[in-house]
Amino acid sequence: MPDLFSDAGTSEPSALTGFAGNRLHRWSEKRSEASVPDALTDPRARLLLVGAGRAVLRPNGTVADPWFDVAAAKALGTTMDEAVLLGYEDGGTPVLAASANPEALPDDLKAIDYRSIYVQGLLDEPALGALAQGAALISWHDTHRFCSRCGHRSAIADGGYKRVCPNCNAQHFPRSDPVVIMLSVSSDDRHCLLGRSPHFPEGMYSCLAGFVEPGETIENAVRRETEEEAGITVGRVAYHASQPWPFPHTLMIGCYCEALTETIRVDDELEDARWFTRQEVLAVLDGHGGTGLKMPPRGAIASLLVRDWAATQ
Repeated sequence: MPDLFSDAGTSEPSALTGFAGNRLHRWSEKRSEASVPDALTDPRARLLLVGAGRAVLRPNGTVADPWFDVAAAKALGTTMDEAVLLGYEDGGTPVLAASANPEALPDDLKAIDYRSIYVQGLLDEPALGALAQGAALISWHDTHRFCSRCGHRSAIADGGYKRVCPNCNAQHFPRSDPVVIMLSVSSDDRHCLLGRSPHFPEGMYSCLAGFVEPGETIENAVRRETEEEAGITVGRVAYHASQPWPFPHTLMIGCYCEALTETIRVDDELEDARWFTRQEVLAVLDGHGGTGLKMPPRGAIASLLVRDWAATQ
């Protein structure tokens, strides 16, 4: 019998991406109508407070504390009616997330956007991973309060992992939007293709990316998006890593793909695209570019894709 994992190695590249360090036990079999009320009565319960793309933190030098007990959360005006149960720590401590008003905070608390929290390294990896889970769930509930079948207001259920319409009994489940992000590599393996969107910081180049469409495989999404954005025809596609990305509830699926053509034709989604050598991207990743060229920060799946390719010979 062939070894399906012979090329998998002992480590997962995904573990090196930001927001991927969630260590909570999700224990979906424990989700019920009573799971959130029971968790909130546990004196050990810890909550993340999020809202409008930001998390409420207690700054402490170069790091921050994202955790609140139930009493502290309620003191900030947080209601627990639609708190969601994220899971349990090793010792059984329940961890939840709840919606908070980031505009009404005391001076010792700050509401900081998720991207800044990640880029500045304000949270450790387990907390950052739990934040990705909580942020995605709270965002989904905030935008899906009404039944898409009949328009009636729906109710939260199963610890936050379902909404049920009391009018037509329709059930609605949290969404994760799949996005392919890919590094196209030339047929001689000497160059990689990077592009820049108009909204990128000056000098920033990154991997191409796009949403997977209904009825589409990951491989065909990679081929279609690369063709649409850069005019490059792609052959073989290989999966490399994934990253939860709470903006608002995306799963980034990182792939390498083999470019069969070299001539770039940029569409209106990109400002520019070009081929880079290993030496060019390694210099930029190591901070020695000297050309004004920038790459996504370490922890971004685009950075991982570029770095891991550049490290191979």
